Amino acid sequence: MRAGTVAVVTGASRGVGRGIALALGAAGAIVYVTGRSVVGAASGEAVSGTVGDTAAAVTARGGRGFAVRCDHTVVGDVQSLFARVAHEQGRLDLLVSNAWGGYEGHDLAGFTAPFWAQPLRHWDGMFTAGVRAHLLAARGAVGLMRPRRYGLIVCTTAWDRDRYLGNLFYDVAKAAVHRAVYGMARELRADGVAAVALAPGFVRTERVLAAHAAQPFDLGPTESPEYTGRAVLALAADPDMQRWSGRVVAVGTLAAAYGFTDVDGRRVPPLELPE
Repeated sequence: MRAGTVAVVTGASRGVGRGIALALGAAGAIVYVTGRSVVGAASGEAVSGTVGDTAAAVTARGGRGFAVRCDHTVVGDVQSLFARVAHEQGRLDLLVSNAWGGYEGHDLAGFTAPFWAQPLRHWDGMFTAGVRAHLLAARGAVGLMRPRRYGLIVCTTAWDRDRYLGNLFYDVAKAAVHRAVYGMARELRADGVAAVALAPGFVRTERVLAAHAAQPFDLGPTESPEYTGRAVLALAADPDMQRWSGRVVAVGTLAAAYGFTDVDGRRVPPLELPE
C-alpha cells in the first residue's frame, strides 16, 4: 500500500479497529479514526481508549491521524465525517467499517442463551449499530470512491466457514453483513471498487486481556489486533484486490496467501469454532 493512502477506520478507539489504524499509520497512511469515545465522553464501554489516543498513535507510527467523534447510528454524524474527508483530502482510498454495537451491557455468561431468552434490544441494537452502521459508512465512502473508479471497502466480521456463531441474533446480523458485502461488490464492480468482509480470529483486545487478567486462560491461539491491520494492508496493496471482492475471508487465510505474519512473527491460522 502506498504512503499517503487516505483511509477511514470506524470504531477505532480500541480493539481491532485501533490495531488496523496503527498498521495503516506505520505504512504512512492518512487515517481518519472514528468512534464515540473521546476525552471526557466515553462510549459506555468498560475499557479505556479514545479516538484521540488512536489518532495520536497513528501519527507516532509515521502516518497522519485525525480523530473524529462519530456515532455511526446517526446519519448526520456519518455525513459530516465523509464531508470532512472530502473537504480536507479530496478523495478516499480505503474504508474499514469496524464499528459494531448492540450488545452493550450484555451478560457475557448469557451470550449463548437460546434466542427466546435473549433480550430483543440486542437484536435491534445489532441491526442498527451493526448492520445499518456498515451500510451508512459504505454509502458515505462510495461517494468519494466511485468518481475516481478506485477504492476498497472492508467490513470486519465474525465468521468460520458459515458455522453457527453461538447466538442467533449475532449470527443473523453477521450473515446480513456478509450478504451486504456480496451485494456491494456486485454493484460496485463496474466502478472499480472492491468490498470484502474480513474475519479476525481470537484477538487479544483490551476486553480479552482484562478477562485474562481476572481469570487466566490460554492465549496461545490468539492474535494481535494489528494482525487484522496487516491483512487490510495486504488487500489494499494488491493490484488485483477484486479477486477477493464479495467474499468473506479470514485474516489467517490472507496471511497464508500474502505471506505476512503477526507482530510476534507467527502466522496464526484462521479461527476454527467447535461444531
